[in-house]
Amino acid sequence: MSQTALEGPEFPAASGTAKSIVIFLHGYGADGADLIGLAPELAKVLPDTAFYAPNAPHPCEMSPFGRQWFSLASYDPEFLRRNAETMPSALKALTQGARENTASIAAFIGELLSRHNLTADKLALVGFSQGTMMALQLAPRFDQKIAGVVGFSGALLGTDTLATEIKSRPPVTLIHGSDDPVVPVQASQLAQAALAENGFDVSYHERPGLPHGIDGEGLTIAAHFLREKLA
Repeated sequence: MSQTALEGPEFPAASGTAKSIVIFLHGYGADGADLIGLAPELAKVLPDTAFYAPNAPHPCEMSPFGRQWFSLASYDPEFLRRNAETMPSALKALTQGARENTASIAAFIGELLSRHNLTADKLALVGFSQGTMMALQLAPRFDQKIAGVVGFSGALLGTDTLATEIKSRPPVTLIHGSDDPVVPVQASQLAQAALAENGFDVSYHERPGLPHGIDGEGLTIAAHFLREKLA
């Protein structure tokens, strides 16, 4: 696994005292600034939560100003939409990239828990797109059970080895637009099924007509989930 020290924008706890942590994991070609803007809204229901949005460790191969967690050179969303039944095997090609880059996030988690003198059950991951792939790759294989994972518009990679690699089972909520042209909505449906089959407490919320993005209702669902799990 490659490990690069992560850094990016942050939003301190509105109350002045951080009793919990949310880490945003951004999508392909973006950076931490793309998701840290969600923090002020979430802080309305999570005043004791500090928010962090690290930049992915690698420059994006398709965007000179963006970042990536791993390469998507072999990713073809149109093929996945046309061949939904082969989606698990098609996504398998991305698994190694995700696996090789979880160490940086794990180290970042450890750094933040130490900084705030908190335990893992007071930390949640919120991912979007490729960031969701990273969150779902890391959390079940992390040696401490975190408070939960919110996955927007993403996918679960490594389903074929998940059962033998599980170290903890944090609760998961998946939120996906029905009209997503980038990551087909079936990816979250398959993720829900695989996680449930492996004993995870997982919920799935489909946003009708939504393309690749986060809408107000999806953010409300995430806020309710985080407030419950970080209480």
